[in-house]
Amino acid sequence: MRIAILGTRGIPNNYGGFEQFAEYLALGLVNNGHEVTVYNSDTHPYQESTWNGVNIKHIYDPENKIGTAGQFVYDFLSILDTRKKDFDIILELGYTSSSVSFWLHPKKSIVVTNMDGLEWKRTKFSVKVQKFLQWAESLAVRKSDHLVSDSTGIENYLKKKYDVESTYIPYGSHLFHDENISMLDAYSVKPYAYNMLIARLEPENSIEIILDGIVQANNDVPFLVVGKYETKFGEYLTNKFREHKNIKFIGGIYDINSLNNLRHFSNLYFHGHTVGGTNPSLLEAMASSALICANNNEFNSAILGEDAFYFSTVNDVLEVLTQVSHKDHNDKIKNNRKKNY
Repeated sequence: MRIAILGTRGIPNNYGGFEQFAEYLALGLVNNGHEVTVYNSDTHPYQESTWNGVNIKHIYDPENKIGTAGQFVYDFLSILDTRKKDFDIILELGYTSSSVSFWLHPKKSIVVTNMDGLEWKRTKFSVKVQKFLQWAESLAVRKSDHLVSDSTGIENYLKKKYDVESTYIPYGSHLFHDENISMLDAYSVKPYAYNMLIARLEPENSIEIILDGIVQANNDVPFLVVGKYETKFGEYLTNKFREHKNIKFIGGIYDINSLNNLRHFSNLYFHGHTVGGTNPSLLEAMASSALICANNNEFNSAILGEDAFYFSTVNDVLEVLTQVSHKDHNDKIKNNRKKNY
């Protein structure tokens, strides 16, 4: 089959969860004999026309010039381009800005939408934008030929709100076995003597709550914040916590081996995502033998169950930091690794 994947900034992954998913899925489909095209932003650092057998289609993306409106232009032009092709299936990853152009999808192609997760709840959006996103969500539900949920929470939400069925397809992750302590040297940390998080620096990822807990703990244990901080909220966070030398903003890391080693050798791994379905970085942390403390919500608890610690407030974070140690919870770590088979 000829398959197109739209809705990400492109592959190889240089950004986040959907890009990670698109990368793995595209490779898997190619290895199974399908012809796959991934639509990439023209600003993506990878500029070749193919990647490991995957066709790459670069599309004009003015987001860095005109802001969020650029996403609508990029998605519109991507969908417009699919009309020139003969794709059997078009996979839309998310619906935020593509939904207004759903009517442009070629009639002969089957449109499958991975619904992502409750984008309208993101606190960075104004009330007007949140209402638009709710409308966009309803459009995606009505106009797609098939819906995919990556979380039982999203599956239940779609059934309850729209009375529609979606196919629950959970992500997986490769179990990590290539431990290399020397990779910690670049970050000036020692095994199991630091804590960390990996996330986009956005309010709904609970980063400020976690870091406030770090400050209240008032110790010298390093805390690594992995994620691009060249954003408005990222600048706010770096300014707020700049005097706390144990909090280290180290930017985005996209080498999976480096990330897995950091997760593996951490004392505690914090996962603060509150919006969305299943985040691939959470599964990778589980597969890397990290001891996880996650935001207490339906999406995270559906994956982790009793094999993690949870927080909702700064005091919860403080309690975990002062009372929990990696070496005492091998049962939780082993159980989470088993879930990734």
